[in-house]
Amino acid sequence: MAEPRLPPQRDPLQEPAWVRWLLIGAAGAIMLLIVVLPLLMLLGTAFGNGLKAWLNAVTEPNTVAALKLTLLTAAIVVPVNAICGVFAAWALTRFEFRGKRMLLALIDLPFAVSPVVAGLCLILLFSPSHGFFADFLNAYDLKIMFATPGIVLATMFVTFPFVVRELIPLMEQQGSDEELAARSLGANAWSMFFRVTLPNIKWGLLYGVLLCSARAMGEFGAVTVVSGNVVGKTNTLSLHVEVLFNHPGDPTPAFAVASLLAGLALVTLVIKIWLEARHGDALARSHRRH
Repeated sequence: MAEPRLPPQRDPLQEPAWVRWLLIGAAGAIMLLIVVLPLLMLLGTAFGNGLKAWLNAVTEPNTVAALKLTLLTAAIVVPVNAICGVFAAWALTRFEFRGKRMLLALIDLPFAVSPVVAGLCLILLFSPSHGFFADFLNAYDLKIMFATPGIVLATMFVTFPFVVRELIPLMEQQGSDEELAARSLGANAWSMFFRVTLPNIKWGLLYGVLLCSARAMGEFGAVTVVSGNVVGKTNTLSLHVEVLFNHPGDPTPAFAVASLLAGLALVTLVIKIWLEARHGDALARSHRRH
């Protein structure tokens, strides 16, 4: 008895031209509506009163203070998260231990928890009036909440997963053969790390650092809870935009300051595109997930 003939398999990439162009057009229209158009409107409003008005808004003392605090926070958070992310990824991909799945879940927790909830948790821990460590903080006159340390802690919490989650799939795919070879040739742990591990993960690490930097400079939810919103002292750029926008009168300064954040994001995007164009294969491997 003859076997039934199966219908020919259809290549999903060989769809009719009109289907492909319809999908491409729909994707382009959506991106135009929710990304490009709002950005153009923001820039148009920011520079609507001329370059001089924009310069006056972004060089105003409170704006300069907010920019300095934003850059300071990123300068602290990004290196700490990069170092912790590398060591966490190394431990999770090179060792088997009890509680490994729990540690992975905790690393992903900032992605699942609202930043506002994270800020409230920090308040419950470090508030000088009713926090868990209030007695200790008051005894040594330490101020964490409603000051720069609280902003740094909140930003560190919400940005921690970016580096480690970029490195884990990359290091798992590479395996440990080269590291074992280096150890067998007499290299100690640090020599093995700096001569073998770090060169293999450098582009994935840099990509994670870029994502962490962009998130750190634009963080709003957790920071607004722990900062106290003291203009000129504990306001980051994102908080300062809200203050200016809610202030009665001309909203142009708010859009001018927002354009600074947009500019920082665009710089990050340009570097990201350059990395992907020059080291696309390494970055593609770093994006593979379980």
